[in-house]
Amino acid sequence: MFGIQDAIREVTEKFPTSLYVSTCGFITRDLYNTADRPQNLYLVGSMGMAAPVGLGVALARPDKHVVVLDGDGSFAMNLSVLPLIAEHAPDLVHVVLDNGLHESTGGQRPVRIGDPAALALAAGYPAAFSVDSAEGLAAVRPERGVTSLVHVKCAPRGAHAGRRVQWTPQQVVERFRAEAAA
Repeated sequence: MFGIQDAIREVTEKFPTSLYVSTCGFITRDLYNTADRPQNLYLVGSMGMAAPVGLGVALARPDKHVVVLDGDGSFAMNLSVLPLIAEHAPDLVHVVLDNGLHESTGGQRPVRIGDPAALALAAGYPAAFSVDSAEGLAAVRPERGVTSLVHVKCAPRGAHAGRRVQWTPQQVVERFRAEAAA
């Protein structure tokens, strides 16, 4: 298995022009430290809301490709959004970074979801993938325009997350709004 930071780097390289919505905690900090840019909407303190917000962004801007970066704990907190995303079928890739821990809050175990990819398919996503290596993630090619979930099994961090987002929530929204409108 590889690290969450490596997975985020691979995803941002795979989709360099997409709009990103990241869940709270260390995943947002990892995205910020890996690829800070105006196209990123950092959800600081909004656990479980990355997928619903990502759906909203995708519906508001159907001409844009949206990537949601979710954690395994955040994903488990809002499973009811999966059929809603599937019903609307946005141009969205829902990435679930799964290290089996709530690392942002001290390393507690989250509620385990046996097979997030199978769950997404059962909810109506047209495509879903499970990977556990950098090579596996590199090989996944979600088709543009097809709602997809990519479940990425990652190793626990083992080190402290990088710097916190330096932008205020208002600045994050203004940066993102201007970029999403372009």
